[in-house]
Amino acid sequence: MQVIIFGATGMVGQGVLRECLIDPGIERVLVVGRSSTGVRNAKLTEIVHDDFLDYSAIEPRLTGFDACFFCLGVSSIGMSEERYRHFTHDITLAAATVLAKLNRRMTFVYVTGAGTDSTEQGALMWARVKGKTENDLLRLPFRAAYMFRPGVIQPLHGARSKTAWVQAVYDVSWPLWSVLRRLAPRLVTSTEQIGRAMIRVAREGYSRKVLEMENINSL
Repeated sequence: MQVIIFGATGMVGQGVLRECLIDPGIERVLVVGRSSTGVRNAKLTEIVHDDFLDYSAIEPRLTGFDACFFCLGVSSIGMSEERYRHFTHDITLAAATVLAKLNRRMTFVYVTGAGTDSTEQGALMWARVKGKTENDLLRLPFRAAYMFRPGVIQPLHGARSKTAWVQAVYDVSWPLWSVLRRLAPRLVTSTEQIGRAMIRVAREGYSRKVLEMENINSL
């Protein structure tokens, strides 16, 4: 299997990249991002790309892939709905539309979030935008598309949040994570579990298009 990863420098993306690189069934990994991951591996190729709305300059390098793991995302804190929609919906759909055109046999896996609003009508701005993003992705002509809705995520194997205050919370609360995962396994997942689950749905498919926390962990 050959895969593309977007957002590989973020916390979830770091975990997904690690799982792809150690999976013996994945032959090639292409990372597309604004900066390099700093990872060195024989399987890995990186494209540093600045315009996430226009892929015309790199389209020839985006063909021949079996799966895309889209882990790119931002927090809605302090953002207007218009700006959040740009970073969440518009950037995601721009990449997905190009990939669907170039790779009709591709499986597209998108990291969204617990509480996403599929009706697009709820009171929470971020949930409405995420819901529209999910709905629009599911309409594209991929072989299959899956929406991953994790809630609380434990970073493992050196994965770190790019948001300083979020990472500070993880650092302070680290001793509690093992207890929390034992007491509430349906509420907590990890970067490792998300990565493994993504690979599995890309390889084998799944009965649901929208996967909540318990589906991700069961995979």
